[in-house]
Amino acid sequence: MTDRLRLSIVIPSYRREGVLIESLQYLLGLADRADEILVIDQTEQHEPTTRERLTALDASGAIRWICLRPPSIPAAMNAGLLAATGEVVLFLDDDVRPDPALVSAHRRAHADFPDALIAGRVIQPWQEGVDFSAVETFCFAGEKPFWITEFIGCNFSLRRERAMALGGFDQNFVRVAYRFEAEFSHRFCAAGGRIRFAPLACLHHLHVGAGGTRSFGEHLATLRPDHAVGAYYFALRTQSVWGCLAEFVRRPLRAVATRHHLRRPWWIAGTLLAELRGMLWAWRLHRAGPKYANAQQNGSR
Repeated sequence: MTDRLRLSIVIPSYRREGVLIESLQYLLGLADRADEILVIDQTEQHEPTTRERLTALDASGAIRWICLRPPSIPAAMNAGLLAATGEVVLFLDDDVRPDPALVSAHRRAHADFPDALIAGRVIQPWQEGVDFSAVETFCFAGEKPFWITEFIGCNFSLRRERAMALGGFDQNFVRVAYRFEAEFSHRFCAAGGRIRFAPLACLHHLHVGAGGTRSFGEHLATLRPDHAVGAYYFALRTQSVWGCLAEFVRRPLRAVATRHHLRRPWWIAGTLLAELRGMLWAWRLHRAGPKYANAQQNGSR
């Protein structure tokens, strides 16, 4: 049956402990669950309880636990694409609580729109209890379906075959991998694909403060370019020369035009330095060319 496509869940994970186990228990408890769950784990060393639980789940066949070094969101997603056996791959964050219909709604959406990438509904902690039924404009917590131009990485699915035909995700989006979704959206739509927002494919993003991309610090208060490099690399990959120049001028100004910097002007120089380092790093990555799934290295446990 076309509405019962084989579906693999891929969960990139980094430095998550109890919340990762809770997310897996939610997914394993769904009445209509995925055909397989792959955890692409980039954590250097888990707490003993977490490691024991992941080992037991892997040994029982409930999940496939794949360890990967060094940490990289797009590399983990590429590893999941390469290892998945489903026709459809559903990518989720490692701190989520799915609605009961999450998997079945992704399957139905792919049956209805075979050429589409399906972006699911995401309810953030500050949106819990808010009524979005009357909201006519698009937002990722909204309740109305839309055709959109970008997705967010914590709840989306696509046909594995289409993803691999595009080379998967660009591993040059390093550290927090800012804008990797936008770059993949750009390539996907340029190749004739469409992006469909399916609100019935809903999850609650728990937004846990520790682990994940938050391991790389707060972008307003760091000298590191980890949060900036992706924006400049995205511009270099997708925009004209003039568009890139405009972004290289506008972004540093926006980065310091914040209440944080108004109240703490001593951070302005540090933020501008981080932006400059991000520009140079992005230029080097762009010169080297994109790094797709065929460059993926095998992880080992």
